[in-house]
Amino acid sequence: MANFERLWPKLQQLGLNAYEARTYLVLLGHPRFKAMEAAARASVPRQKIYEVLDSLLEKGFAEVLQEKTKSFSAVEPSIAIPAYLARKERDFAEQLRESRSRASLVIQDLEELCGSGIAERGNLDYVRLFNETAQTAMHFRSMLERAQSEYVEFARPPYAVDPLDEQLVKEACARGVRIRLLMEEHHEISEGYRERLCEYAATGVEIRQVSELPMKLALFDGTRGILALLDPLITKQSWTSVWFDHRGFGSAMAELFDSRWSAAKAGSAAITNG
Repeated sequence: MANFERLWPKLQQLGLNAYEARTYLVLLGHPRFKAMEAAARASVPRQKIYEVLDSLLEKGFAEVLQEKTKSFSAVEPSIAIPAYLARKERDFAEQLRESRSRASLVIQDLEELCGSGIAERGNLDYVRLFNETAQTAMHFRSMLERAQSEYVEFARPPYAVDPLDEQLVKEACARGVRIRLLMEEHHEISEGYRERLCEYAATGVEIRQVSELPMKLALFDGTRGILALLDPLITKQSWTSVWFDHRGFGSAMAELFDSRWSAAKAGSAAITNG
């Protein structure tokens, strides 16, 4: 009884409901049970037991033994549970594919609505301010996914997205985007951090280090980007992020980056292939 009480909640965690979990445990403890016998042992209402057994059959936890009267037996856990989880994985993958397909249609409809709004946008819609880290990360990843030729960054902690811990950085490099990261040096560099520097450099990401950076900056294709400034007016450290899509401003930020990148060439402990 103690094992029964301990195990049926664990089966619920796998996805069985309480009636199914208790019925499966009862079936495991006996070679075969008729439906009403299983209901009594598992404390399942008699009117529910056939529904529960049908569900266990469908999920692969039980099988029918056809004799004079129909009875039920448990499928071995080592067979039933892996097969059940594999089916759940396939079902989830199919649901995800369907959701992506529906999402693409929704995006088309929303883009039309967005286009109508853009036609009436204000004079400063090429610049946006935000303070939420999640918003910064969302815009960063969106621009990185759309980058075609170049992505450069003044990288200093705290990060909304750590460029040395972001798969999209590697994917952008793999599709031919030139990536240059100017990293602010850490006072204490762990072995794991050194390994990540070397790992990203090996994929083609150009990395240099300097003692201090004036701000955070991520610039994509010389036009779009995010810069973050430390708020000087409050005691608690807080960053304000500025999203921009402006060729002239982007050109100025590119010149600032290039000057700092060149200055770091001689004296930094650079890890770079460029």
